[in-house]
Amino acid sequence: MTTKTKGPDKRRGKALAGRSAARLAAVQALYQMDIAGTGIDSVLDEYETYRLGQEIDGEQYAPADAAHFRAVVSGVVTDQVAIDRTVNAILADNWPLARIDSILRALLRAATFELKGLPDIPSRVVINEYLDIAGAFFDAEEKSLANGVLDRAARQIRAGDATLAPDRETGD
Repeated sequence: MTTKTKGPDKRRGKALAGRSAARLAAVQALYQMDIAGTGIDSVLDEYETYRLGQEIDGEQYAPADAAHFRAVVSGVVTDQVAIDRTVNAILADNWPLARIDSILRALLRAATFELKGLPDIPSRVVINEYLDIAGAFFDAEEKSLANGVLDRAARQIRAGDATLAPDRETGD
């Protein structure tokens, strides 16, 4: 009896794509909550019913991991004070989180939540995924800011994480 080897597991690829779509949707939902003052229950219901994996204005949205979407949005809302404290400690004194663009603020909160609340996801994955989202909304300057903040947040939250590149300043 011979056994054929298969290529990469397609389910794993779909799961990763589902989390990517969930992260984008989470940033959008957090932005909506911040700007419009929409409550979490309304936003979760709206996205899960009408947005995740749906066609909107002729654009087909990728199927999203609804559980991951819910975990990120709920986690940010629950832990927002601690998340904001972490991000504010990293930002320059004259640029508190409240002064940052609303989309970038939502992105930093979502990514920081994942670093704090979902330790099974490697830091590099979290950072790279959110930098991809930043690149869809911003130019290089804002993406660079996001990279710096998330890298420092990961080093503080997950000290010793082997998925992080060595710090240029300390070599750690």
